[in-house]
Amino acid sequence: MQAEVIQQLLDINYQFYQTFGGAFATTRRRVQPGIRKVLELIPEHGYWLDLGCGSGALAQLWMQQHRQGGYHGLDFSAVLLQEARNLLAGEEKNPGLEIRFTETDLLSSTWQAVVERMNYDGILCFAAMHHIPAYEKRLQLVRQVRELLTDGGLFIHSNWQFQHSPRLMARVQPWSKVGLRDEDLEEGDTLLDWRYALPGQSEQVGYRYVHRFSEDEFNSLAREGGFEIKDKFESDGEGGRLGLYFVWQAV
Repeated sequence: MQAEVIQQLLDINYQFYQTFGGAFATTRRRVQPGIRKVLELIPEHGYWLDLGCGSGALAQLWMQQHRQGGYHGLDFSAVLLQEARNLLAGEEKNPGLEIRFTETDLLSSTWQAVVERMNYDGILCFAAMHHIPAYEKRLQLVRQVRELLTDGGLFIHSNWQFQHSPRLMARVQPWSKVGLRDEDLEEGDTLLDWRYALPGQSEQVGYRYVHRFSEDEFNSLAREGGFEIKDKFESDGEGGRLGLYFVWQAV
């Protein structure tokens, strides 16, 4: 994929979250069932990094479950991170748990510099990797994740399966709306619209870039990134199939 196309896709999502970040956060207050299942699988003590942590719903649950160790959430959206800080301000502090949030761009080659550890027990990435354009950029992220994990550490991530929802598929838009052509993109790249209206105001429309993964791509990312696929399951949304969750172990 051409560098200018990658940047345009990033700009589409950046503009979306800058414009609609606050409104979008109000639709993401609930921790998804699949994430709750993940929390049942992992130890209550450990040091975890959350890539694309959003507006803090997971961090809030992390505190409420009285987990020990450390949770460090990263996101590129200052709007969502402020929502996260506001959300946790009212929670009772847990002396055995340190929670931090940092603004950073996961597409930067230097984002690892903002983290304090090089040996996390696990790294989470829920509903974020499908917003990263170009296979080489997704592989770059997976390899960077591997560098931050202990041997045997876990990389647990979920990705959107919007193709299982007729409602979401009805929101697929032609790339011409943002000045791109189909041949500029990779297989699975999709433009979705998002609509929002405050009471008494006209509807506003935003666009998001989303990538639909194939099984072959997941297998390649794991193999080339230094992981073994240990488990996967579907959860969330309509029919319990809108999220595909993976547990990868560093090898």
